[in-house]
Amino acid sequence: MSVLEVRLVSKRFGNLVAVRDVSLAVEKGELRAIIGPNGAGKTTFFNLISGFFPPSAGAIIFDGRDITDLPAHRRVAAGIARTFQITEIFPELTVFESVRISTEVAAGLRLRPWISRAERTQVRERVEEALDVTGLGTKGDRLVGELPHGDQRVAEIAMALALHPRVLLLDEPTAGMGDQETHEITKLIRRLYRGGDVTIVLIEHDMRVVFNLADRITVLDRGSLLAEGAPQQIATNESVQAAYLGDST
Repeated sequence: MSVLEVRLVSKRFGNLVAVRDVSLAVEKGELRAIIGPNGAGKTTFFNLISGFFPPSAGAIIFDGRDITDLPAHRRVAAGIARTFQITEIFPELTVFESVRISTEVAAGLRLRPWISRAERTQVRERVEEALDVTGLGTKGDRLVGELPHGDQRVAEIAMALALHPRVLLLDEPTAGMGDQETHEITKLIRRLYRGGDVTIVLIEHDMRVVFNLADRITVLDRGSLLAEGAPQQIATNESVQAAYLGDST
């Protein structure tokens, strides 16, 4: 059974159809890439999956459960977390404090007036685990807003991981990065993927990253599904080459 299934989903904004009848099935443990040019509907599609937009038509199934009408915060609780194309961080907080907030949310502790010593210890251990996994273990005391762009993106991923997702949505994780930062983020995503605990769906503009990481690739064109398949199939698809890849393959 697919861990995430999108069935003929559409999204209309007045007369504009941003996503039209797109279906997607992602298996547990898969790393799926979604590509397409600006205006293809990729981020709108992510917003539909994560609950920021309600679909105009279609259904979204997560782990066999229809979550089409579930609000975003309840999808997080169910096991879907995401990052954003424009980094969403708490610049005035330290890396540790930022990840701790996500950890407390995942544990249902944020609205509690009092947290026991055992719960505080457990939160700290989970935060330290997220920092170690993402390579931020030595930067927990740094203010997030003072970090280089690449480390800010990693901090955002650490915050998402602290929510203990089963599906992690990454919206252009290498946006605005140089070659070295892109290399480091790619290594991190591959490490998370090979850990086997989280299914990853990513939107990415860098075809080097896409073809080095993805098990399968979904291509959107003006809100519609253009093609889907293994990287080699997409690389040799003439319609995809003409529309998106050009000489980059």
